[in-house]
Amino acid sequence: MRRDNQSSVSEFLLLGLPIYPEKQGLFFALFLGMYLTTVLGNLLIILLIRLDSRLHTPMYFFLSYLALTDISFSSVTAPKMLFNMKTQSQSIAYAGCVSQVYFFLMLGCLDSLLLTSMAYDRYMAICHPLHYTTIMNQSLCFLLVVVSWVLSSTNSLLHTLLLARLSFYNQSSVSEFLLLGLPIRPEKQGLFYILFLVMYLTTVLGNLLIILLIRLDSRLHTPMYFFLSHLALTDISLSSVTAPKMLFNMQTQSQSISYAGCVSQVYFFLFFADIDSFLLTSMAYDRYVAICHPLHYTTIMSQNLCFLLVIVSWVLSVASALLHTLLLARLSFYGDNIIPHFFCDLSALLKLSSSDTTVNELVILTVGEMVITVPFICILVSYGRIGATILKVPSTKGICKALSTCGSHLSVVSLYYGSIISLYFLPSSNNSNEKDMIVAVLYTLVTPMLNPFIYSLRNRDMKGALGNILTKGIFTPR
Repeated sequence: MRRDNQSSVSEFLLLGLPIYPEKQGLFFALFLGMYLTTVLGNLLIILLIRLDSRLHTPMYFFLSYLALTDISFSSVTAPKMLFNMKTQSQSIAYAGCVSQVYFFLMLGCLDSLLLTSMAYDRYMAICHPLHYTTIMNQSLCFLLVVVSWVLSSTNSLLHTLLLARLSFYNQSSVSEFLLLGLPIRPEKQGLFYILFLVMYLTTVLGNLLIILLIRLDSRLHTPMYFFLSHLALTDISLSSVTAPKMLFNMQTQSQSISYAGCVSQVYFFLFFADIDSFLLTSMAYDRYVAICHPLHYTTIMSQNLCFLLVIVSWVLSVASALLHTLLLARLSFYGDNIIPHFFCDLSALLKLSSSDTTVNELVILTVGEMVITVPFICILVSYGRIGATILKVPSTKGICKALSTCGSHLSVVSLYYGSIISLYFLPSSNNSNEKDMIVAVLYTLVTPMLNPFIYSLRNRDMKGALGNILTKGIFTPR
């Protein structure tokens, strides 16, 4: 059943706590003191853990993230409550309300998962003390935190999207969209299906191999390969957002995708594409420090800085993708539901909307500067400094060694940003839809597939690690 769901609600009223007016000042001071204690106390915990090497253990690793989550969790609600108490205001904008719901659910879920990780850590420490350091290694601790972030983000996104479908929201009358897919002749569908299936499987298996080699070979436990393992995981995820649905539609001759599925696809596509951009920037900075400041490399590119760069990449990507998704969910779609693409592309959806998309386009422009242009400029600056440093090296051997450490990364950067530049900055022709789809295939399937080959064929360390694993697998006695 279709509903006319054009919402007139642009804000909500928060009644606040049931406090007598004459006691508002007292409770304001009380809650302000509690909030400041929360922030300053947890910041002190984080600072102590970072500064004291004796606290660099799994338990305190989780505790530092729990402290950060507690600060963020309180900051979702307390500042708005205190502001309303002080100004006697009760209003909160619709976007502010939905965002508050998202971050409240995400951080509340994250709190729960971190406490679970800490309980598992204590279980291992007490019940299996001899194996504690082996089991609770750095990789597992970091994996538990990342999984907690991913599950929390997914859970809160699901609730937020379902909330966005309620009647007070600018609900779309369209319940599904039709994906026209790639412009392939029917007689060639089978051939291209096999081609794209092989490309997707190569992407998944190749990047999983990179992650496996980095985890198993201790010589690859360096910042560069730490970022590379996350880039490989992101490439798998980015391809998995679009390729399975495209392959399913090609095989079943179906074109439909539900509204919720389409919006979710937009969110995760933007999320993983943004992470790719930030990770490539972090890798460029790592190469800059390695070549321009080799004597201080181990000091600058510490474990804490690497973790921080990855976490900041995740947080900024979540915020960027969520902003675009919430603004998209406020648009109305009446009548036309045909998307001339093989996945739910944000720009294609904006063209279908019957609402004013000025704000969406403005956000795409401004946020795009932050997640695409600024990282790209940082990469160019890093390699400019690297180039200047290399030219000062009189040794040909030194130049070749410096170039070899950057060649793989430069190749990946060229593929990634080359696709984006050709899509968004080169003038469109009459066949702009076909050009967009071809470029989209390039950076959702081709680039993630080529990354393992680039890093394995051009990298001596990766080939050595693969050789060691194969040798152990073949010659180890059974």
